[in-house]
Amino acid sequence: MTEKNYNKKLTNDNYMIEDKDGRMVPNYDLTMINLNDGDLIKGRVVKIGKDEVLVDVGFKSEGVIPLSELSIRNDIKPEDILNVDDEIEIMVLQKEDQDGRLILSKKRAEVEQNFDRIEKIYESGDIVEGEIIECVKGGLIVDIGLRGFLPASLIDVRKTRDLQSYIGEKCKCKIIEVDRNRNNVVLSRKVIIEGEKKEQRKEILDKMEIGQVRKGIITSIADFGAFVDVDGIDGLVHISELSWNHVKHPSEVVSVNQEVDVEILDIDYEKQRLSLGLKQTQKDPWLEKVKKYSVKEILKGKVTRIVKFGLFVQIDEDLEGLVHISELSPEAVRRPSDIAKIGDELTVRIIDIDMDKRRMAFSVKQVENPDEDAGEKKAEEKSEKEDVVEEKTGEEDMKEEDSKKTAELKDIFEEGKAKINEEESSKKKQIKEILKEMKDEANID
Repeated sequence: MTEKNYNKKLTNDNYMIEDKDGRMVPNYDLTMINLNDGDLIKGRVVKIGKDEVLVDVGFKSEGVIPLSELSIRNDIKPEDILNVDDEIEIMVLQKEDQDGRLILSKKRAEVEQNFDRIEKIYESGDIVEGEIIECVKGGLIVDIGLRGFLPASLIDVRKTRDLQSYIGEKCKCKIIEVDRNRNNVVLSRKVIIEGEKKEQRKEILDKMEIGQVRKGIITSIADFGAFVDVDGIDGLVHISELSWNHVKHPSEVVSVNQEVDVEILDIDYEKQRLSLGLKQTQKDPWLEKVKKYSVKEILKGKVTRIVKFGLFVQIDEDLEGLVHISELSPEAVRRPSDIAKIGDELTVRIIDIDMDKRRMAFSVKQVENPDEDAGEKKAEEKSEKEDVVEEKTGEEDMKEEDSKKTAELKDIFEEGKAKINEEESSKKKQIKEILKEMKDEANID
């Protein structure tokens, strides 16, 4: 593609020129014009019509720029961008049409020249700025010296519905694709916004700390939790952190656009995301209710669940505990369902309250035969520890005192050991194992 200047005409002063040998010869550049389709040339505007513009390029006839080839903007008027005698650059589209006219294009000349600039911007990764001039299927057209396509999905970080509202706005974009052969340039405004927001989010995150309580807006709900916008930072409240009570679906607790107070549980600085808790900003109803009860207390409750290792009994609203299979009856029980069914009322004795794990353990058999309560077990454990300490002390004293003193200490130690009934010791260990099994197997959330 060549660029030529044909807007000069023959005059008495220029029709003859001097050649390299100093001889005067005709100016063939002006008298023999050779145009080819695709040539870039210069011309002078001689007439501006309603549907076309006439341009003098020094050819045998004046060239014509149809209205459709005047600008990349479809609704432009010729008089808005051109004046008579303006010198412009145009491209030869057709040397001679069916009417013998020279057809030119100002639009394609501008596109050809601007492509060089756009390719350099694309290679350098710089930003291009232009005006949004048109709404087309799937996106917008941006005037960047040529028609740049901005897909709807790349306009903003959030889904864009009203594309018409952007027309007339100036925007900065990143060039993400250039195809000169197809005359195609794809832009992204979203990546610019994301970059700006990333810097803003970094500043906000630097001011956040784990344990802080912040206000947020529920933006969306999924089966596994709710997404929250906290000062422009995306956060997730997992379904397990929504409420102190069991939740089947997050929509039971929160709704989209609801304002909530959330506690920051964790901060991912790399992905700029937050792990949040909603229940942490509220009082735990379980802890409040369980304060009314104490170990050894006997009360009535209703069977709510039956599992292979025992029964769950509800003693208050949202307050239930496990009766382990070993605590259902003084006799051996093969299946918990042999003792009771769901909905049955049972009288139980509280044998353990675990505040940290929010669990309670009950016993049915200890209601009538409380042969070992928590206080007795603690006393026995203390006695055991004292006996062990006494044994170690006696061993050390035996090395330092005379044989009589040593024999005395041994007698005392043996007498203390004899007081422990073997059957009671065995039962005590069994109860410890039962309590441990209840805590490990029961899962009350």
